[in-house]
Amino acid sequence: MEPSPQTSGDTVSSAPAPKAVRRRVVLLASVFVVASCGLVYELLAGALSSYLLGNSVTQFSLVIGLFLFSMGVGSYLSRFIERRLVDTFLAVEIAVGAVGGSSALVLFFAFAALDSYLPLLLGLLLVVGALVGLEIPLLVRIVRRSGSLRQVLGEVLALDYLGALAASLLFPLVLLPWLGLVRTGFFFGVLNLAVALLGLWVLREEIRRPRALAAAAVAVTLGLLLGLFTGGRATSWLEDLLYQDDILFARTTPYQRLLITRWHDDIRLFIDGNIQFSSADEFRYHEALVHPALYLAGRPRRVLLLGAGDGLAAREVLKHRTVEHIDLVDLDPLMTRLFSSQPMLVKLNQGSLGNPAVHVHNQDAQKFLENSDASWDAIIMDLPDPNNESLARLYSSTFFRLAARHLGRRGVLVTQATSPFYSTDAFWCIVNTLAATTVGPERHPLRVLPYHVDVPSFGDWGFVLAAPRPLDAATIKVDVPTRYLNDQVLPTLFVFSRDVARRTTPVNRLDDLALVRLYESGFRRYSQ
Repeated sequence: MEPSPQTSGDTVSSAPAPKAVRRRVVLLASVFVVASCGLVYELLAGALSSYLLGNSVTQFSLVIGLFLFSMGVGSYLSRFIERRLVDTFLAVEIAVGAVGGSSALVLFFAFAALDSYLPLLLGLLLVVGALVGLEIPLLVRIVRRSGSLRQVLGEVLALDYLGALAASLLFPLVLLPWLGLVRTGFFFGVLNLAVALLGLWVLREEIRRPRALAAAAVAVTLGLLLGLFTGGRATSWLEDLLYQDDILFARTTPYQRLLITRWHDDIRLFIDGNIQFSSADEFRYHEALVHPALYLAGRPRRVLLLGAGDGLAAREVLKHRTVEHIDLVDLDPLMTRLFSSQPMLVKLNQGSLGNPAVHVHNQDAQKFLENSDASWDAIIMDLPDPNNESLARLYSSTFFRLAARHLGRRGVLVTQATSPFYSTDAFWCIVNTLAATTVGPERHPLRVLPYHVDVPSFGDWGFVLAAPRPLDAATIKVDVPTRYLNDQVLPTLFVFSRDVARRTTPVNRLDDLALVRLYESGFRRYSQ
C-alpha cells in the first residue's frame, strides 16, 4: 500500500492527470523564481557592502563565501524534515521573502543609524542563506512525487541554474538602475511570496495548516508591497542620515551610485559614498591637475580626459586657446548627461561639455585607448581613487604603458594619485608604477614629477606628471586665468615634508594590484 503524499516525500502522486500537470508546472516554475531570488539577495548584500565599505572584491568574497556556507547548512538540515514537506516549504518561502526582501533596507539602516553593519550583515547572510539552502532540497522531494528522481533532478537543477543566470543579468542592467538596492530587495521578496501564495492554492489538498500559512503570507506580502512602494523615500531618508547636507540628486546606475548634495552655495558630488568635489574649493584640485601638464606640453592642440565626467577639468583645459580638440572618456552616460544639462551643474563647469571642441565618449577608458589610433598632446587622468580592483587596474603599469603610447612627440600625462597624507604608500605606489613604466621600441622609462596641493574639502591631494623625456618643475608657469595657482605657489607644490617623503613600494601590476592593499591600509588608520 502506497503512503499518502502528506506523509512521504518519495512517492508518486495518484492525482488525476490535469491536476498533476498543473502541480508539476507550478513547482518547476517555483524553482526558477526561488533561484533568482536567492542570487539577488546575495548580490544585494555584496553590492551594498561594496557601496558602504568599499573594496568590492573583499566584500563580495565575504558575502559569497558565507552565503554558500549557509546554503550548505540549510541543505544539510533539510534531511531532518520528514513530514509536512509542503507546509515547511511554504513557511520557508514566507520567511525568506520577509527576511531577504527587507535585508537591503535593514542593512542600510544599520549602517546609517546603528553603527552595527557587520554583525547584522553576518547574521542576515546566515539566516537567508540557510533558508535558501532549504528551498531546493524540499522542492526536489515534493516534485519527485510526479516523476523519477533522475528526471526531477535534471529539471530542477537546470531551472535552478537558469534562474541564477536570469538574476545575474537583470541585477546590474535593469534592477539597480530602475529600482535601486532597497526596492529591488522588496521586489524579489514579493516574488518569494508569490510562490508561497500560488503554492497555497495549487497544493491546498496537501497542506496541513492552510489558514495559518495563508494569513502569514498575506501579512508579509502587504508589508513587502508597502516597502516596494515606499522604498525610494526610505532610501532618501537613510541617505539624509549619512550626509549632513540636502540631497539634490541620487541615482544608482549600472556603474556606480551618484549623489549630489548642497549646503547653501556648496555643491558636492559623491560616487559610491566617496566625495569627488566640493564647489567651494574644486578649483584648487582642477587647476593643479590640468595647468602644469598643459604648460609642459607646449602649445597643446589635442587633449584626452579620462574620467572627468563632471566637466570641471574640461573647463580648465578650455582656458588654453591653442586647444582645438578634447576627447572626454567617462564610463557613465548619466554622469555626463547630468553635467551637460542641469543648469546648476552646467554653471559650475561653465558649459564645458557643450563646447564644440569637447567630444564625449561613454565607454571604458582602457577599451577606448585599445581601439584608438589617435595621439594627444596631453592625457589627463581624473579617475576615482583606486579603492577596488576594477579602478586599480587603471593605475597599473599596463594601463600607464597603454596611455603613454598615445602621447604625441612632446606629450605629457598627468594623473590624480590620491592623498599623500592619508595614504602615503598608495600615493608613492602610483609614482613608482609610472616610473617603472617603459615606452617605445627602446623601452625608455617614463620620467615623473610628483606634486600635491591642499584641497580643504578632502585634504592634501597628490598628482603625478609623466613623460618619456625629462620634466623640469622650475620651468612651469601659470599663463591662463586661475583662482588659486600663481607663479609663487607653483614651486611649493613639488615639495614634500619628511612625513610624506618618497617611499619604496611595490609596482602596481595587473597580476598583483598592490595599490588596493596600500590604499586601504592607509585610509583605514583614519577611519577607525
